[in-house]
Amino acid sequence: MTNRASVLKLAVFAFVLSTGAALAGPGAAGHHDGEVAYGKPGDPKKPSRPVQVVMSEKDGKMSFIPDRIEIRRGEQVRFQLRNNGELDHELVLATLEENLKHAVEMQKNPDMEHDDPNAKRLAPKKAGEIVWAFTKPGEFDFSCLIPGHREAGMTGKIIVK
Repeated sequence: MTNRASVLKLAVFAFVLSTGAALAGPGAAGHHDGEVAYGKPGDPKKPSRPVQVVMSEKDGKMSFIPDRIEIRRGEQVRFQLRNNGELDHELVLATLEENLKHAVEMQKNPDMEHDDPNAKRLAPKKAGEIVWAFTKPGEFDFSCLIPGHREAGMTGKIIVK
């Protein structure tokens, strides 16, 4: 019986490790619950500026509309996301370096789910939102990191002044 229990414990441990990688968030640190280079999770109860972002694909190209957003430092934004395409899409907000690094991880784990305040994956014809407070000036990236989507044009820039 002890041998069976040991094998079961080992199997459960291996399963937990394998699913942990699939649920990891963008960037080396994983989940972004605190302040990072591009800001911090917003407070949904506080006022925020709505910014609509549409995700779509057409003629082999994928896009965010708009793909350039200007924000004032200290401003909280409620990104109202809508996937008008026929494929799953996501928006991952980070530095360009973090998103490029995370895109490599997504190539290895294409079904990786994001459970982070700076990322949202949407099925076709679905909507969602991200509330984010931009506390620092700079240029930041938002991309769809599903393999092939960023390369097909699904990337944008946020400029915080």
